Order: sequence, then structure tokens, then C-alpha cells
Amino acid sequence: MQKSNTSNRKKVKAKKQVESWLGRHSLGLMIAAIAVVVAMGGVFAFAFIPYTDQKSPDGDWLYIPEGASGAAVKDSLKSSLGSSMGTRVYVLWRMMGGEPSRSNGAYRVNDGLTALSISRRLATGRQTPVKVAFNGTRTMGQLAERVALHLECTPEQFLSACEDVLPDSGFSRQKFPAAFIPDSYEFYWSASPRNVVRRLLDYRNRFWTPERVEKARALGLSKADVATVASIIEEETAKRDERGKVARLYLNRIHRGMKLQADPTVKYAVGDFSLRRITGEHLKVASPYNTYRVNGLPPGPIRVATAEAMDAVLNAPKHDYIYMCAKEDFSGYHNFATDYATHQANARRYQAELNRKNIR
Repeated sequence: MQKSNTSNRKKVKAKKQVESWLGRHSLGLMIAAIAVVVAMGGVFAFAFIPYTDQKSPDGDWLYIPEGASGAAVKDSLKSSLGSSMGTRVYVLWRMMGGEPSRSNGAYRVNDGLTALSISRRLATGRQTPVKVAFNGTRTMGQLAERVALHLECTPEQFLSACEDVLPDSGFSRQKFPAAFIPDSYEFYWSASPRNVVRRLLDYRNRFWTPERVEKARALGLSKADVATVASIIEEETAKRDERGKVARLYLNRIHRGMKLQADPTVKYAVGDFSLRRITGEHLKVASPYNTYRVNGLPPGPIRVATAEAMDAVLNAPKHDYIYMCAKEDFSGYHNFATDYATHQANARRYQAELNRKNIR
């Protein structure tokens, strides 16, 4: 009984001591608690307040170029995201072990993303794919410029990659345009030029299904030949509903052993696609692309042909026309003929309209 009372007295004494200590230090504890709350709030504000300075409805783009230094990354972040958000992302990125080489690439930043989520993406190199689209491309130089416009590589690097990659796939330099098909593609901004060329070539190869290959074989054409004919008809007529008809005309001439005599090839040989009127001087230009002087197809496409134009060649409706001339109403359509006399009459009407409108 005495032992139990002693134990109770000790508990009461300990409780009084704790209460006394808390009374003496309550202000300090309160201050410490407030400091913890403030610190937590600061961490939250630093890492979790969302980005809200979006300048574009599609999001803002952040680019980290190859070989960038840490200071350059910081400058890019502040320039793209604003000084406050950029600094926060940079600090968190560094705390995560971020390295410029791993973060090389392009990242789209939308409203609502926090500094923590942006820095984590940078640290792990999780890029946003960029769209690469090209159409209406006449030369490899133009193609290189349009591809490089969306990627980190330069036009020169893209062309050099073509020289490295395409010959191994059977393309001579003149046939390089046949390795590509205009469309909209997705790449990582930092993709190597060689990988870009390989992937574009892969997309082109997918177009050539066994059915299309068989159609080309039946026409006596290689895949590159089909692209070459398609490139001519795209330059010859902007009317999609006429392309198959024009394609068959050139196929008829090829099969009869006739010169193509395609005006667009002369423009290509001269180097001026703006020509409205082809003169005798233009027809004299010595070039393997001048189909008024050489037999058969030119050595390669005169532009990067679309899938639609190549299908127009492969599915060209049969007819016997071997002559064509632009219509005198300048509608963009053509008059077709099976004999030279009719063609000459069509040509005289067109030439008369050119003279009347003083088109040289």
C-alpha cells in the first residue's frame, strides 16, 4: 500500500514538472511552430505555385540547346518563364541533379504546371515532341530549311545526313527528293539529323505497300520514277481532279518512246518556276532535266511529290491523249489532244490570249 502511494506521488510530481516547463517555454514553442508553418508555406510557394504567365494559348516553349552551360540553362528558364518562376525551376532542377546534357531539348510549358513538375521534366529529359511539316517543296535546299526550322539541326546538317544515309538505301543525289513525302511529322527537337532522315525515309517506305509496288511494276516504273512523274504533274496542274489525266498522258508518251516535253522540267532546268511563258531560248537549255532535249524521265523528281500525286500516277485513268496545252481561259485546266493538228490549234488559242494580255 505504501509502495503504491509513493508511485502516485512521483507521477504527480513529474506532471507538475512538465507543466512547469511548458509554462516557461510556451512562447518559444509557439514561435517554433509558427516558423515551421511559415517554412512549409515557403516551400509550398517555392515549388507548388503554378505557372500562370503563359504568353501563347498553346503554351510557351522552353529550349535547352546542346552544349549549354548551367548558367545558359538558367538564362533560358528566366527568359521563357519569367525571372521568378525561372529561378525556382532552376534551383529545383539543380537540387534534382539536373545536367544540361540530359536536359537538352524542347519543352512546352502550359498554365498550371508547377515549378516542381517543370524541373522534374527537365531533369529527366522528358521532352515535348515538336511538329515538322513541309509541303510545296521544290528543292532539297528548301526541304532542309523547312525541317531545320522546327529542329535544333541546321539545314547544312540535314543535307549532310542525307548524303550519309540515303545512298545506302539506293538513292542517287538526283533522286534524294523521292526519299521523302510531304506531311506533318513529330520529332524531338534535339533529334540527330541522321535519325530524322532515317525516320522520314521509313515513313516514305510505309507508303510503298505491296499493292502500290505492283501497280508501279505494271506501269514499268520504279518507286523513284513514280515520284518523278508525280513531281511533274504537281507542277503541271494545280487541279487535283486533273492530275490522273495528266499522269496518263506522260505515261503514254513514255510508252511510245516520245520525249515528255514537259514545261515544268524546263523551268526546273532554267531555275525559275515563276516563268509564265516558255520560249525557244528556254527550250535550248542544256540540262538532263530539259525533257524537250532528252528522252525519258529526268534523272530525279523536280519537287518532293505528295502521296496524293503518286497515287494519281499509280491509278491514272486510261486514255489516248499525248498532247496538252493550258486552256485559254486561264482556269488552270488543260486542253488535251490525241493528234498534233488539234494540239496546234489549242496552242494557238492559248498563245493568242497570252499576247492579248501581254504576258511575256
